[in-house]
Amino acid sequence: MRATRLLHNLGQSIWLDSITRELLDSGTLTRYIEDLSVTGITSNAMIVSHAIKSSPAYGAAIRKKFTWNKSAEEVFVELALEDVTRAADLFRPIYERTNGEDGWVSLEVSPLLAYDSAKTLISARELHRRAGRPNLLIKIPGTREGLPAIEEAIFSGIPVNVTLLFSSDHYLAAAEAFLRGIERRIEAGLKPRVGSVASVFISRWDAAVKGKAPRGLDHTLGIAIAMRTYKAARDLLSSSRWRRIYNAGACPQRLLWASTGTKDLTTSDDQYVKALAAPFTVNAMPEATLRALANRKELGSILPADGGNCEDLLSRFSDAGINVDALAAQLQNEGAMSFVKSWNELMSVIESAAVMLEKAAS
Repeated sequence: MRATRLLHNLGQSIWLDSITRELLDSGTLTRYIEDLSVTGITSNAMIVSHAIKSSPAYGAAIRKKFTWNKSAEEVFVELALEDVTRAADLFRPIYERTNGEDGWVSLEVSPLLAYDSAKTLISARELHRRAGRPNLLIKIPGTREGLPAIEEAIFSGIPVNVTLLFSSDHYLAAAEAFLRGIERRIEAGLKPRVGSVASVFISRWDAAVKGKAPRGLDHTLGIAIAMRTYKAARDLLSSSRWRRIYNAGACPQRLLWASTGTKDLTTSDDQYVKALAAPFTVNAMPEATLRALANRKELGSILPADGGNCEDLLSRFSDAGINVDALAAQLQNEGAMSFVKSWNELMSVIESAAVMLEKAAS
């Protein structure tokens, strides 16, 4: 049996971290759903930018949309909505079969709004309305300014994928925003079942301390952070506060492991996947990681619910002069800036593609 099926049977959802038109047009995404147990999908501006540069699938659509005098951002939103709604329809049977626990696709608000709560909420509402799919998660960064928008979006009934989380504290802040939104819905007499995931980024931790990690602890910091966060999530899920909203009909906000592709070529493609196997979580993995996992016949150990030896590991990093709390804040800020950079590059790619296509047509 493929390791992808074993992971699915364990209770961890496999989501593909890539939405491209080529995946949809070629039938590859359908094959991943049928053969590799993929039950959801997400993406980001960097992936879309690469797809537009490397694939002809977007050319005609970009040229047509620019003739309507639309901005690059407007063109991107329309392209993204077309792809996302097609993907959402593919995953809709899974969404229905699991009563909304799985079968989700994600679409991000502009990362330029990461520090603007009001505009983030306006954008989330508009994207949700235009997509018109119940299994669409709107990606909102879990920055300090993003948290109020997350709460308001959940209260408004908009499913949210909270991104840019790097620690258990970040996760707990996102969970608190989700809880407040659900509790307000209950108080207002609204249905409390609103989907959400909290995306914790893993591999960027190890990239940040490369060459600085204590001897023998290379590629372990991200996993230790995940173990600590998983314990925090399990503790929260067993709290009386969570049980109250469950009893009212709410569904839990699931942990999602993001950035699980290996950035160090000296390690295996599925290193983080094997280390982060855990029931009732999601692993959003790049295509190369998915294929590597599919070629295996076994999994690693299950992530311990009690955090295992994460505190011992983290104390060794602390003894080596690595301030994990400060690094978490740094990684979140750098992540937000990286998203902005990718977004701006995407806008430039769309504009350049439109110019080239117009020249070729003339």
